[in-house]
Amino acid sequence: MTQRLSRRTLLLSGSAALAMAACSSAGADKARPDDAADAYAGNEWRALTEDQWRERLEPAAFNVLRKADTERAFTSPLNAEKRDGTYHCAGCDLPLFSSETKFDSGTGWPSFYDVLPGVIATSLDRKLIYTRTEYHCARCLGHQGHVFEDGPAPTGQRWCNNGVALTFKPA
Repeated sequence: MTQRLSRRTLLLSGSAALAMAACSSAGADKARPDDAADAYAGNEWRALTEDQWRERLEPAAFNVLRKADTERAFTSPLNAEKRDGTYHCAGCDLPLFSSETKFDSGTGWPSFYDVLPGVIATSLDRKLIYTRTEYHCARCLGHQGHVFEDGPAPTGQRWCNNGVALTFKPA
């Protein structure tokens, strides 16, 4: 026996499925207790209050680093940065990326195919319908961006970073 689905039934079913997915996975998990985050446990950066962070950071950087916001694409001058050097966390100045791993992803955000060793903590971000891997500075746990599996060789990864979460130090 074959049953035809009406457009209304199909739309209601799809809407219900999306609502259930959003409700069951809302929010982001805390940074996983991985080796990188553990190495910095108990440091002074993690003891700063929200008000202290707000005093230290520009509003856009505060919203990204402390509230996991996302800056608008193509607004960061670091997206076009081409000099040799190192990209640091704008919150605590920990070096995160070498300019040698930066590439133009076409996404509008500074992108890298690899990170410096031991400086990144990760968490699962379920704010959208699908789960993404969010990454943070391991020292201050400031939100940096998301990592995707569509980058260039040799890693195949794209560490897509908010420019306001970084500072650049030329070599």
